[in-house]
Amino acid sequence: MGSEADAAEMTGPLLAGAPSAVEAVPPWREQLTVRGVVVSAILGVLFCLITHKPNLTVGIIPSLNVAAGLLAYFLVRTWTAALDMFGVVSKPFTKQENTVIQTCVVACYGLATSGGFGSYMLAMDQKTYELLGTDYPGNRAVDVKNPSLSWMIGFMFVVSFIGIFCLVALRKAMVINYKLTYPRGTATAMFINSVHTSTGDELVEKQVSCLEKYLSISFLWNCFKWFFSGAGDSCGFDNFPSLGLAAFKNTFYFDFNPTYIGCGLICPHIVNCSALLGAIISWGFLWPYISTKAGEWYPANLGSNDFKGLYGYKVFISVSLILGDGTFNLIKIIYATIKEIMNARSKQGRLPLVWVHDDDKNSKLSVKEKLLNEVFLKDSIPPWLAGSGYVGLAAISTAIVPMIFPQLKWYLVLFAYVVAPLLAFCNSYGTGLTDWNLASTYGKIGLFIFASWVGQHGGVMAGLAACGVMMSIVSTTGDLMHDFKTGYLTLSSPRSMFVSQLIGTALGCVIAPLTFWLYWTSFDIGNPDGMFKAPYAIIFREMSIMGVEGFSVLPRHCLAICSFFFFGAIAIKLIRDVTPNGLSKFIPLPMAMAVSFYIGAYFAIDMFIGTVILFVWEMVNRKESEEFAGAVASGLICGDGIWSVPSAILSIMRIDPPMCMYFKPSFTYG
Repeated sequence: MGSEADAAEMTGPLLAGAPSAVEAVPPWREQLTVRGVVVSAILGVLFCLITHKPNLTVGIIPSLNVAAGLLAYFLVRTWTAALDMFGVVSKPFTKQENTVIQTCVVACYGLATSGGFGSYMLAMDQKTYELLGTDYPGNRAVDVKNPSLSWMIGFMFVVSFIGIFCLVALRKAMVINYKLTYPRGTATAMFINSVHTSTGDELVEKQVSCLEKYLSISFLWNCFKWFFSGAGDSCGFDNFPSLGLAAFKNTFYFDFNPTYIGCGLICPHIVNCSALLGAIISWGFLWPYISTKAGEWYPANLGSNDFKGLYGYKVFISVSLILGDGTFNLIKIIYATIKEIMNARSKQGRLPLVWVHDDDKNSKLSVKEKLLNEVFLKDSIPPWLAGSGYVGLAAISTAIVPMIFPQLKWYLVLFAYVVAPLLAFCNSYGTGLTDWNLASTYGKIGLFIFASWVGQHGGVMAGLAACGVMMSIVSTTGDLMHDFKTGYLTLSSPRSMFVSQLIGTALGCVIAPLTFWLYWTSFDIGNPDGMFKAPYAIIFREMSIMGVEGFSVLPRHCLAICSFFFFGAIAIKLIRDVTPNGLSKFIPLPMAMAVSFYIGAYFAIDMFIGTVILFVWEMVNRKESEEFAGAVASGLICGDGIWSVPSAILSIMRIDPPMCMYFKPSFTYG
């Protein structure tokens, strides 16, 4: 029968970049070091400062995972070299320690992203209330809470740790059983493996050289693109109408993004093809058709982020697809777990370390993959710890969050924590397939539902606060699984990474609000005519005000169409499972399709180009493609990620690109 493992099966390139089967692995406690925590704190401050800038200007935040691994390597190497100059012998710097530092940094700066400093938190403040208009229907003066370090740090501490415990128990299912690629995590792992390689293996040296080559190409290409990207968000190669201006309006264009070409090289062909199919269905047919109903199904001339219009269809339909796919997979995992436990008890044996459908499959695992699985499962995090941690932290949060936001009652917080694991699973599964973290989308859904639930008296603040609770959990679990994938491929202990996540989150709960406060006190945040416009603050406040009106505000037929796509996703998943393998591998994945429904067609086109390159490469020279495709993909992703740092620094220093390359229709005069 077909299964998701077939669709997302780990390919040759990933195993080719994996560690040697005879490699010594340090104990998990030795992977955590004092110097690692110090370096993590330094990089945490740097990356939080970098993250806040784009968050408060355009609302788009780059991924810095690879940059975190690179700068961690550079700082620790500099540290050890300086000590050597004074005759002080340092502990060897291992790739496991590098991975743990990278994990800690991601956990820290991740809170600058999911903390809502450019969205739901600013949507509560006095300036956003005034900008929206004191006479705006539903915009009340009592629904205001200005930023302050005390409540922001407190709120971060009570909501940020819960996501770490949420999906720990499912790490084996995501990484080993489903073999999800998590492109960003895989690229980071291959980069860390490459800079720490000491083997004389000729293939490994060629792979490292290949990675470095394409990393340089990607970095230089992004540098070249920057010169033409202008000061706005409509200039440069990222807005190149490669398929024509008409197609460009519907997001069908190639944006020359090395990251998603790299993702296309790493992700299975069915994922890339599903993403493109989803783009064709939604942006090629469904959204243009619904647009023709403006004035009939919904009011015409609405804003691009108004739930009452086309945006409402985009958000709720894409989430319906995601929830249908995720619900099916979650039920399937729970069923498989119960079945394994019952089988183990009936045989009075131990639970298997790796889920396999038969002994044949286990015997076919390569030596490298067996080593990866063994290390990944060796220092397991006890399920009772994950479960009790989640319940305990949820109870504390349920008691404290209403003290910070009285409009959000305790039973509403409790309900959020009951449904959060399902949403977190869906997001982690989706980001494992496509590399897109849709935490903000789930946050918007939570905002709308809770604002509607509370109603006129306090619904605006309750919706925004609930959005913060949901975004924190969903975003953290997505990042956590990326880190687990990195750890899996670098032979890092899940236990050391779990502790590193806790340390990084604790650092982030303090560093993220403090670095935001630096911007808040130094610049005019939220000024529509200034540099730090914080565009999403008004959008989130409008959404919350609309949410107070309830589901009646959604455009006509929206819920009916959502139901169709929700059950359609379940039906497709069921068909995939009951169809023979030879046919099931051609059936699309609803989760990958859903991302295109919301994001647009451009990233799906990038990934499809990557998959076409890989397909042709496999046809011409399969052995070479298996050995080097992962290195090429990782180089493209890493170069793009590393460029994010100088790009952000240039932006902070207010150095704009010298040119704006822009396209518009030509006119014929006669």
